[in-house]
Amino acid sequence: MKFNTIAAQAGMCTDKQTGAISTPIYQTATFRHLALGVSTGYDYSRTANPTRAALEETIALLEGGHKGFAFATGMAAITALLMTFASGDHLIVCDDLYGGTYRILEKNFKQFGLTASYVDTADPAEIEQAIVLGKTKGILVETPTNPLMKITDLAKLVALAKKHKLITMVDNTFLTPYLQKPLSLGVDLVIHSGTKFLGGHNDVLAGLIVTSTPELSEQIGFIQNSTGGVLGPQDSWLMLRGIKTLSVRLDRQQENAQRIAAWLAAHPRVTGLYYPGLPNHPDHEIQKQQSSGFGAMLSFRVETVDLAAKIINSLKVIPFAESLGGVESLITHPAKQTHGDIPVEMREKLGINDDLLRLSVGIEDIDDLINDLDQAMA
Repeated sequence: MKFNTIAAQAGMCTDKQTGAISTPIYQTATFRHLALGVSTGYDYSRTANPTRAALEETIALLEGGHKGFAFATGMAAITALLMTFASGDHLIVCDDLYGGTYRILEKNFKQFGLTASYVDTADPAEIEQAIVLGKTKGILVETPTNPLMKITDLAKLVALAKKHKLITMVDNTFLTPYLQKPLSLGVDLVIHSGTKFLGGHNDVLAGLIVTSTPELSEQIGFIQNSTGGVLGPQDSWLMLRGIKTLSVRLDRQQENAQRIAAWLAAHPRVTGLYYPGLPNHPDHEIQKQQSSGFGAMLSFRVETVDLAAKIINSLKVIPFAESLGGVESLITHPAKQTHGDIPVEMREKLGINDDLLRLSVGIEDIDDLINDLDQAMA
């Protein structure tokens, strides 16, 4: 089946007894066994739950992977991913990344002996130079990155990783499997904050991992069960419901983002614009090759810090809030919000300054969105 059919029928026919079209919410902690040694396949919801299993099967199908795993949050999924490595291991990580990922690496895992180097993964030479022989075990990238929308060439990344026997991990949150399938390009593991475009309604927290091999599935499955940061049945159902309309939402969001990016590109008070869908984006051609779209996330820089604050405070249609990917557009101040945990020196070197704003584009009427930005920037 093709993507839209799998998504629209996500979780269907899981209830053999009633034939319910919508996946039932199995709101139970435990399951009755018929007799000693006779199991229904479920015993305790931390280990497995039918509603969560429907979601995990769906995301694995959509990504084209071996198995999917659902966690309580995106950071719980990142934690499980990082726990596959050992003390003394070294990772290479994209330098322009979500602040929460940086925080957990530097504040949590570093004390247990897992270290990371942050490089521009859009440049294979930088990745190669960062490899520590005998210690580097994996490469973790976001593509596009958050918030500067840099693109990593996944084919080159995979080739380099195979040469050095490194595990490749890609955060596919911004594009989802509807627009980009890293596993099909040879990536080992894909991770999502399901809270964002997959859920799509800003009403659920979730994290997802999709593996490419049985060996990786066994590792992630053991960590998921032993640490217990699983997604509950109610939230699993909300995720399944959101996925059903993923392509419809993202098509509209992407169309709106393209038009807003074009409008911002012509605005005299915009001094920098980051959207891979624009032909003048340095990685535009790479993005065209490895995905079927450019997504609905963009960032832009304005003349002054005061103007950035004025825009945030003057918007009437677009809320100022963290997160992204919902049907509602949201504007974010990365330096103060999502990337506040990254040291100032590192932020400023990357260009994540106080004049930078990030926009998650929703499905609202495009005229209302552009008019709102126009009046706020006047």
